[in-house]
Amino acid sequence: MLEVKGIDVYYGDLQALWGVSLTVQSGEIVALVGPNGAGKSTLIKAIAGILKPARGTMTFDGQQLDRRPPHAMPQMGIAMVPEGRRLFAEMSVLENLEMGAYNSRARKVKDDTAAWVHTVFPVLKERKRQAAGTLSGGEQQMLAIGRALMSLPKLLLIDEVSLGLSPLLSQNLFRVIEEIRDSRGITVFLVEQNVRMALAAADRGYIIENGRVVSEDKASALLNSEHIKEAYMGLGIAKGEA
Repeated sequence: MLEVKGIDVYYGDLQALWGVSLTVQSGEIVALVGPNGAGKSTLIKAIAGILKPARGTMTFDGQQLDRRPPHAMPQMGIAMVPEGRRLFAEMSVLENLEMGAYNSRARKVKDDTAAWVHTVFPVLKERKRQAAGTLSGGEQQMLAIGRALMSLPKLLLIDEVSLGLSPLLSQNLFRVIEEIRDSRGITVFLVEQNVRMALAAADRGYIIENGRVVSEDKASALLNSEHIKEAYMGLGIAKGEA
């Protein structure tokens, strides 16, 4: 479905990604994990059309992505949940959801889609007339995901879903992401600092460090790898111990 081949991405003269390649197959949840500043958000912004690779190629369902503008992505079937939610704070919850359904495919069935989103996140129905900026952090994250779902995506890009949320709420959101994939067949590519939760929810994972993909495997294998345990979970065995 999604294929990224050898992309380099810059911020001005500063190179942020070096030769990054990965694939996401239809129906998968794929996690990209790594430390702060590793290039996770840069990669997801490149896929979403916000940043343009200097080299390399990206394709989605056989269509070239490299030079397409961000506003073209929803019509192709790609939706993004941005880091920090980026809601329209003074607009109502319902108005924010409706903003997600502006492409021609989604607009025709927006009421039906909104009804489904309300079953996924019932609190959004309860709060539909409330200004988005007055929601709690967890409710705002639900709204950001719901707004993306309103575009009827084939591929859902999620940038740091657990940012600023409690472990329990984060766990619930990862569970919802799995349910969305299982019930609607929506493919998910997520970037996340919470390595344990991300890999527990994913089918496959990639590790990115210093702008380069350094490892790729089944999520369960990565979760049990010594590198992940030592670098991200503090579970490595100290030198000299049995």
